[in-house]
This record gives sequence, C-alpha cells and structure tokens, in this order.
Amino acid sequence: MKALIVDDERIARQELRRLLTAHPEIEIVGEARNGDEALAAIAQIAPDVVFLDIQMPGMTGFDLLERLEDVPQIIFTTAYDAYAIKAFEVNALDYLMKPIAPERLAAALGKIRPPSKPLEQVFVRDGDRCWIVRISEIYLLESEGNYTRLCFGKERPLILRSLAALEARLDPAVFFRAGRRHIVNLKWIDHVENGVTGNLVVTLKTGQAIDLSRRQSSRLKDALSL
Repeated sequence: MKALIVDDERIARQELRRLLTAHPEIEIVGEARNGDEALAAIAQIAPDVVFLDIQMPGMTGFDLLERLEDVPQIIFTTAYDAYAIKAFEVNALDYLMKPIAPERLAAALGKIRPPSKPLEQVFVRDGDRCWIVRISEIYLLESEGNYTRLCFGKERPLILRSLAALEARLDPAVFFRAGRRHIVNLKWIDHVENGVTGNLVVTLKTGQAIDLSRRQSSRLKDALSL
C-alpha cells in the first residue's frame, strides 16, 4: 500500500515514518512539506493513502483536497482537535491527533481499503461544507451551465466542473449520459417505463424521474439489455 506523508514539520514527518515501520504493508513512497509539493507528488506517484496535515502555510489540507481530480484515501494528522468534526464530515478514513499514539495509528490503518481504479472518490466543497464522496454514492449529476450538481444522499452541492468534463472521468459501464443535462448512475435505477412520446423514463431509487430522448432511450436499452 503506497503512502504519502504531507506535513510542514520535519520532526512530525520523521515520527510518522518511525511509527509506520511497525506496519510493513505500508510503503512510504514520498513526503511533501506543503500543498504545492503534495499536489505534484500525488500526481506523480498516485498514492493509495495520504497522511495529511491540516494546518499548513499557504494551503490547508482541505484546500489541497479541493484541487485534486482523483482523491486518494485520506488520514488527517494534526495538533488541533478543532478540525475533528469537519474531517469526519468530509468522509476521511480517520483523524489522528499529534503526538500520534501507535494504537490509534494501527486502528486508522485498519480502515484502508485495497487499491482500486482511479476516480474512486472526489472532494466536494460547497460554501463552508465539504465532503469526500465515493463515486458509487453519486446517483445523479445535473448540468447547470459551467457547474454540475452532484446528488448523493440528501446532498446536492454545486461544483465548478462541467458535466462533459466529469463524464470523461466516469466509468461508462456505470454512469449513463441520459441527455444534455443529466448523467445517471445505472446502479441507482429502480425501474424504467415507456414515456408518452415513445421514449423511456428512468426512475431512480430516490424517486426522481428522468426523461430520456429517443436516441438515448435506444442506447439505454442496449446498456441494460432491454
């Protein structure tokens, strides 16, 4: 499991390295002293997990996550407990207070998932709220100009990415372009009905109905083997 350590304090990085020697399954493939170095390292080495300090000069850990296309698994490390609630709200694997206790580190490592395909999760910020969202939890993407509204759980935040840009990063076997404004997660479809104009109407497990064009209806029939 490839790991990257991001912390502006050299002593903190060294201590975490020392603690991780007790866990041979974790391979430390790099370190970064700030957000800019972390962005470059993540792009180059694609770590499975990042041990991420929150309060760093120039760019906080949350700022860093917002600039990532593909978000790896995150374990926050910090000397400040004020960020704990926010860290768990964004769906980080864990939140470790410095000085890090060996047993807490072991518990955090136990939450790491095996490596998977790229774009397993994305970081989303909407005003003061933010989340790390697993792609499988997104049931609908709606275009609103240069923005896209992501629908997951009871949340519907807007992000500054076009629907077309996001479509290029999604698995076409799971996400289906239902029309000019919508992409639906096929695994969230509850049922499909015939529309009044000969098209199909998809109803998601959330109860939301999406009208497809005739062309997209034909494509969906092929995708679902209808």
